Amino acid sequence: MRFKIKKIINDPVYGMINIPEGIIFEIFEHPYFQRLRRISQAGLANLVYPGANHTRFHHALGAMHLALESLDMLDIRGIKVSDDEVTGLILAILLHDIGHGPFSHVLEHTLTGKHHEEMTLAIMEKLNSEFDGALDTAIQIFTDNHPKKFLHQLVSGQLDLDRMDYLNRDSFFTGVAEGKIGYDRIIKMMTVVDNKLVIQEKGIYSVENFLMARRLMYWQVYLHKTVLASEHMFIQCLQQAKEVYANGEKFHLSTHFEYFITNNSNRDKGEMLNHFVKIDDYDLWWAIKQFAESKDAALSILANAILNRKIFKLEMSKTPYTESDISTIADKVSVAYNLDKTHAQNLVFTGSETNEMYNSKKDEIMVLMKDGSIKPFSEVSDYPIGNTVVVKYFLCYPKL
Repeated sequence: MRFKIKKIINDPVYGMINIPEGIIFEIFEHPYFQRLRRISQAGLANLVYPGANHTRFHHALGAMHLALESLDMLDIRGIKVSDDEVTGLILAILLHDIGHGPFSHVLEHTLTGKHHEEMTLAIMEKLNSEFDGALDTAIQIFTDNHPKKFLHQLVSGQLDLDRMDYLNRDSFFTGVAEGKIGYDRIIKMMTVVDNKLVIQEKGIYSVENFLMARRLMYWQVYLHKTVLASEHMFIQCLQQAKEVYANGEKFHLSTHFEYFITNNSNRDKGEMLNHFVKIDDYDLWWAIKQFAESKDAALSILANAILNRKIFKLEMSKTPYTESDISTIADKVSVAYNLDKTHAQNLVFTGSETNEMYNSKKDEIMVLMKDGSIKPFSEVSDYPIGNTVVVKYFLCYPKL
């Protein structure tokens, strides 16, 4: 360990986590990072798994802990990483999710219209300006512009520390045992060859377990039918609220959240960012309570259903639902809930979800064989990973 320790935190997953002093602790203490305490890690998964109330703050600290473990392992293997690069990696992994908005992925595009990684970079640049360039190396690593490519692979890749922590952590808090992975063995199997992160051959089975755990967690937790239905109800509720707001109905919302309800185009980037870093899950829950009392029938039904866990029915299919399918259900909803066709249609929505266990065509996990050769994971594993993309279409509507 190259750092002096400023603080020790007891984590339920890993035990004691060390927080280094200096710029890392200063970022840890910053309001932008502390905001992650109020951003749920698993979205609305707690509607199915009541224990899943952990936050992005938990996850960021866990990923940072794994980064420190990985650096120690690379140091043992004689991989040279300077103090500046060590600090840069720790900051990059600590801040890798700071661009998440309320309920993490749920409202990612609905609120800002931007991917969370784009927001993360914008916040990192804002912090870098505030700390007089102290995050230069962290930003280079995060954006994959640093010459030591393996540092970026630890932050973002098919076997990165982000995935290692969220699988282990989400498994712990949901109680879904299939998500538990041997993260410690994977880290011990890591090394660097030709500036790239590789896994030793004897770690292949641990990687296979990691990939299977990720696949199972997606279908059992992240894309569970009830979780999926509730998340899309949330999205539909917000879209309906924007429409209702535009038509003149007002609500007692937080100033920063109201900005995103009323400003949909030509946003000033700096102004938008200043509002974004001040909203969290609590702004959304307060808004949902307001929407539940709306004069608009569709909005009121959606908001009350979310508050009281009256989750809509969600059907899944391997093929897209047709306009006829949607119209038929909307007619039934119209009768059952005594709504006009327009409001009924606002309660029936469709879309698709994709789950890819492993991508053999992009950033493959590389394996260091016993004979010293480097081979792609897809070539040396007995695992059936030729085509792991699964697309499922859904149709969501109130229970009839």
